[in-house]
Amino acid sequence: MRRRLTIAVALAAAAVLPAACGGAAAGEPGEDRDRVARNVIFIMGDGMGVGAREFLRLALAGPDGELAMDGLPVAGRVHTSAADPEWAVTDSAAAATALATGVKTYNGAIGVGPDGQPVRTVLERAKAAGKSTGLVTTSQVTDATPAAFAAHVAARSDQSAIAEQYLEPTGVDVILGGGEDHWFPEGDPGAHPDRPPADPEEASAGTRGDLVERAVGLGYEYVSDAKELQAAGSGKLLGLFANEEMFEHRGDGEGGSYAPAVPLSDMTAKALEALADDEDGFFLVVEEEGIDEMAHHNNAQLLLEAGRALDAAVEVALRFQAEHPDTLIILTGDHETGGLAIEDVNPQDESGDAESREDGPFTIAGTATQFVVDWSTWGHTGADIPVTAGGPGAGALDGVVDNTDVHTAMLDAMQLED
Repeated sequence: MRRRLTIAVALAAAAVLPAACGGAAAGEPGEDRDRVARNVIFIMGDGMGVGAREFLRLALAGPDGELAMDGLPVAGRVHTSAADPEWAVTDSAAAATALATGVKTYNGAIGVGPDGQPVRTVLERAKAAGKSTGLVTTSQVTDATPAAFAAHVAARSDQSAIAEQYLEPTGVDVILGGGEDHWFPEGDPGAHPDRPPADPEEASAGTRGDLVERAVGLGYEYVSDAKELQAAGSGKLLGLFANEEMFEHRGDGEGGSYAPAVPLSDMTAKALEALADDEDGFFLVVEEEGIDEMAHHNNAQLLLEAGRALDAAVEVALRFQAEHPDTLIILTGDHETGGLAIEDVNPQDESGDAESREDGPFTIAGTATQFVVDWSTWGHTGADIPVTAGGPGAGALDGVVDNTDVHTAMLDAMQLED
């Protein structure tokens, strides 16, 4: 019997999930080791380290509160190193490839090992087992994290080739996010005008022809705004809602903004609605890219907004899990960005130049206490990242693990062969 879930896409405003909503379905750590996960929702807070998660918790939930992401009962710590001969710190492509394939590789690689040869991903294994699959992100849908789960290219910059592979041979069922510029050839602006005022450098530059037309020919329903997404059916779905990322990532006072045309929580809800019909289950990747990009600009205020959006999407996933306890949810990052630290307000402790000085002050929710955010870099760091999980197989992520172990945990939970 096929099951269909109707999910309202108006959940974005909620930020904190009551403990009873996720805990009972997820179970205590280790309880679900022997159960099979029919569905897996892998959620990525790109660039989100321990400092960023605690910043979000203090600012949004307060010292005694929890975010929706904190309600997942299993907690661990993930090593992030790549297998790159030149760099000590991973990039998003190598990190996502390790999570998706269980193989460490060089920076910039998408779904290929150190030798440049394709390595099968957990999404591809789920697809081969008859499950539906989906990719949701506030970045370009062909950016490093989603790409590593559904494509194989030597360089992450080859985004049109990544888009083409999503359609054939991978056949991802639901693809939602930004990055329309890589789906249309130069001179064809698609639904989103070239060189918009917010970023005049954005323009269609696809290298594989009109991939949206090809997608429609393959049976995808194509949507380009929130209204069309809401009205879309539950079959194969391609939604492209911006030329590039679904936000403007810049430094403080430089015109940055976080206001996606379609909130991450709405995209997540629609993806779950579309995928939940499959009697064999599904594998879904959900990514909030804004955390990483805002950290690259040391912009804590916009990072906070991206984190708020991520937590709303986690709440959507937890509500789905409450009705479908055979669902594994994993929330983690790929690496830490910015070296974010939480500090007391202290004018004598100010550090950094005019562009990288401390951000704030921010107020701890529910109190009058303030704090600041300090940064150590514009780039990635080699710090471990937190992981929280709930549902069948989540217990495998309790403790200190490698990013390749996250891949193994997903395969084991679905009882798919490595």
